[in-house]
Amino acid sequence: MTFVFNTFAPMSQYSSATICALATAPGIGAIAIIRLSGEKAIEICNTVFKGKDLAQVDTHTVHFGTIRDGDKIIDEVLVSIFKGKQSFTGENSVEISTHGSPYIQQKVIQLLLKNGAQSAGPGEFTLRAFLNGKLDLSQAEAVADVIAANSETSHELAMSQMRGGFSNEIKKLREQLIHFASLIELELDFGEEDVEFADRDDLKKLVTQLNNALISLIKSFDYGNVIKSGVPVAIIGEPNVGKSTLLNALLNEERAIVSDIAGTTRDVIEDEIIIDGISFRFIDTAGIRETTDTIESLGIEKTFEKLDQASIVLLLVDAAEITRKQLITDVQKIKDRIEGQNKRLIIIANKVDMADSKVAIESKFEDIEHVIYISAKQKDNVVAIEKTLFKFVQSGALNNDVVVTNVRHFEALTKAHEALIKVLEGLDVNITGDFLAMDIRQALHFLGEITGEITTDDLLDNIFSKFCIGK
Repeated sequence: MTFVFNTFAPMSQYSSATICALATAPGIGAIAIIRLSGEKAIEICNTVFKGKDLAQVDTHTVHFGTIRDGDKIIDEVLVSIFKGKQSFTGENSVEISTHGSPYIQQKVIQLLLKNGAQSAGPGEFTLRAFLNGKLDLSQAEAVADVIAANSETSHELAMSQMRGGFSNEIKKLREQLIHFASLIELELDFGEEDVEFADRDDLKKLVTQLNNALISLIKSFDYGNVIKSGVPVAIIGEPNVGKSTLLNALLNEERAIVSDIAGTTRDVIEDEIIIDGISFRFIDTAGIRETTDTIESLGIEKTFEKLDQASIVLLLVDAAEITRKQLITDVQKIKDRIEGQNKRLIIIANKVDMADSKVAIESKFEDIEHVIYISAKQKDNVVAIEKTLFKFVQSGALNNDVVVTNVRHFEALTKAHEALIKVLEGLDVNITGDFLAMDIRQALHFLGEITGEITTDDLLDNIFSKFCIGK
């Protein structure tokens, strides 16, 4: 197959090209790393590097010298050599560590391009690692997830996937199905003799087991996706109940404007904190109330939009002022809005420091689930909110070690599951082997798409075009 990418040269040219790019972030820094990969990577570097003959050194060694443009010294550098299959990309690779001057970075890259290298496209180094068999496709995607990880838990999930935890599970499922698929195909070759190589009871048992495994992986996506992207938490309530004060207390900074004037927050304010290794994205919304103010009305519309997007909803109420009847009405209104959705609702009783008595407050909230009593202004018991948020997310985790975090994988698993359902339905009505084989091939196809055993040009282009250049 010829792979063609919008940002890359055709595969026939790409396979022999040596690429180079800045691997560290652009701009001024202590050091910068310029990466080359390809058959002529060491040869091209040798033309501008003065020190040891890099063609004669061992792989995985580092060498001091200078980069020169003719007789002019551009910089003193360290050059790391990685040869052939022992490199990240599976081909000759060089990493040049220079001083972090943008001028030096640009000059060294210009010299490499002048001596035969080509500029790398987004993700082209990782693409080569995939095409050279160093990584499967799901592992390659996990490289980008490791770079983007902003919390301990998202980092752990990305590292597990990059090290093959998820892809090994998929390969195991696929291999079991391939065995029976080959027996079904063999039956088709002997169709005139009416023989049966694949025992239908054994096949049904296997497909049921595989389907249960797929369902478990599919269910893990809700948890995996919020861990990867951050858990969206909407803070909602009537005006002036302390939503902005609570956001500031959670963030431990004055992020939102706090005022006694109702309707101060007219837009959505978002910020993020890490709680026990999990990222939570807090959304402070406009107060929900009847209003004739056009701008405030737009803010309230956005409030309901954010409520629909949130995984956890914090309904904040003024514990000192709200009546039991109004409380029940407000809680039911939110429950009706999120009914049938996989969301958690926490009731935050704020301003308890302003109430006449604790007993009077608690009587209002009797029989209402998940209530936390706080004073956002005094920052009293705000830590209880953090603990409850973490507990809710952890309760969504499954006991299996493999968690799906990638939308593409989720969609492929869902399609494979649907194909296996058709196999089971076909076995129940004793359909012929050719129809069984068709549905099994479909399941194998979608499982193969996850790890890259089955790929298309568009799929690879879509995945690797999202990578940064130099990775």
